[in-house]
Amino acid sequence: MPKLVAFDMDGVLVDTVSSWVHVHRQFGVNNDHSLHAYLRGEIDDQEFIRRDIDLWRRIDPEVTSKKIRGMLASAPLMNGAAETMAELRRRGFRTVIVSAGIDLLSERVAEELRMDLQFANGLCTDDADRLSGEGVFRVRLMEKGKTVSEAARRLGVGPDHIVSVGNSRYDVSMFEHSALGIAFCPEDDHVREKADVVIDEKDLRKVLDHLDGF
Repeated sequence: MPKLVAFDMDGVLVDTVSSWVHVHRQFGVNNDHSLHAYLRGEIDDQEFIRRDIDLWRRIDPEVTSKKIRGMLASAPLMNGAAETMAELRRRGFRTVIVSAGIDLLSERVAEELRMDLQFANGLCTDDADRLSGEGVFRVRLMEKGKTVSEAARRLGVGPDHIVSVGNSRYDVSMFEHSALGIAFCPEDDHVREKADVVIDEKDLRKVLDHLDGF
């Protein structure tokens, strides 16, 4: 029976708080106002993405996806990520990224780590590669568990053979769609309490310690 480990990207596979925030910081902007509006239910995921992109375009109206990709190139892999993926492949696990972050980063990470699938949100561009201001919405921040289930379906993995690894409140729904939920360096008590396993050390190889016999 195939097995699957679904990983959040930001703060788990990549040692950065958020791929969106990683870009915001390089432009010298922040999205606190939009984040609070989103958490209050005043805007949806699509509008949240649109407002983030608008912050960049205000600074650079001609910004291209190539420029954003270059900014994201400095986002480092988490300690132990490569070794963890190699060992998971050796043990017969399939692997997937489930992230509400930016696909320009998830594509790079999935390729470098030789992962099976990646799901993340994207940026629409015109014929000159300039950002149009619209996003490509694939992963709902509060419903990432549904994407985990979709990945499992595509890979032929049953619900009893799914492991999810996340670090924030937005990853709790991933745990709810998995047989084992692992909180990796959790951001708050909520994700800590909802996980089956908690890892407080910034070394992704620690995940392997909890998969014996899975």
